[in-house]
Amino acid sequence: MTRTSRPARRAPNLLLIVIAAVALIAVAGGVIWAVVAGRDTASGADRTVDAAGVPVERADGMPAETELGITELKVQNLENVQAYYENAIGLAVIDQQSDAVTLGLGDVPLMRLEQSAEPLPEVGDAGLYHTAILFADEASLAQAVLQTAQLAPGSYQGSADHLVSQAFYFGDPEGNGVELYVDRPREDWQWNNGQVEMGSEPLDPNAFIEEHLGDDAAGTAVIGHIHLKVGNLDDARAFYADTLGFDVVSEAEGALFYSAGGYHHHLATNVWQSAGAGPRSTEVGLGSLTVALPSETDVDKVSARVAAAGIDHEVVERGIVVEDPWGNKIRLVARAQ
Repeated sequence: MTRTSRPARRAPNLLLIVIAAVALIAVAGGVIWAVVAGRDTASGADRTVDAAGVPVERADGMPAETELGITELKVQNLENVQAYYENAIGLAVIDQQSDAVTLGLGDVPLMRLEQSAEPLPEVGDAGLYHTAILFADEASLAQAVLQTAQLAPGSYQGSADHLVSQAFYFGDPEGNGVELYVDRPREDWQWNNGQVEMGSEPLDPNAFIEEHLGDDAAGTAVIGHIHLKVGNLDDARAFYADTLGFDVVSEAEGALFYSAGGYHHHLATNVWQSAGAGPRSTEVGLGSLTVALPSETDVDKVSARVAAAGIDHEVVERGIVVEDPWGNKIRLVARAQ
């Protein structure tokens, strides 16, 4: 992304120290992923695409207006985890109960934390890899990254320019990954026969903050995408692409990326830490993720595919709840009109 010349702003010294201290750890930890661009996938090789190579909505797929909704986490220490998302990440309390809290920005709920007495998951278990919070603009993201790095410096894990987005990675007190990111303009994304080009180029957090801090900031965000840890990719593809109806739009070594409506990805499944994992043994970690569909008719279509695949599901208000082969819970609901 190019910009005209502008006065330089000095990044806070504290952030420079924080980033320098953890940069090598972040790279060694394997946080940054690289996508193999343009690889054909079984679920996408014969799909219909538009003139730009972007997949178009199909009758047995997710509607183009599909979005993600609130992410629910089950946590052991509600007070500690809430303090992290509220004070470091900068989310505000929307609803507080004795054993649960809903957090968001403005009037948009992003995360719900619920107390659980079950044990923490092991690193190699299936479950949540990270929740990705998509900010409306670079200035809002710069503010959030600076605040998190200053107030929870030990939680910083790395950063990358993914060509379609610019991302910064953190981890909450119970090991749940958090990505804070902003999209590059859609007209800059490169597509080839239904496959989007993503990468993992260096992204200097200090330079990003120095460039964007102080610009006009909307201060709003949504859940942009969710990455999940699974036991194998064949079963993940069968569930998320063939049954639920997402398009597989890219692959990395050990990962699949799924989309609706030509977004770079709403979901991803990977086996980087969890290859061979069986069903989850604890509810702590991801409680559920929410896929918001335009209408109840759209939910009914997904429900019919789930039933045809012989997968049990629960009917809830305006939607259904279904679990993937590892027990990751997916809420598919119609958006309120």
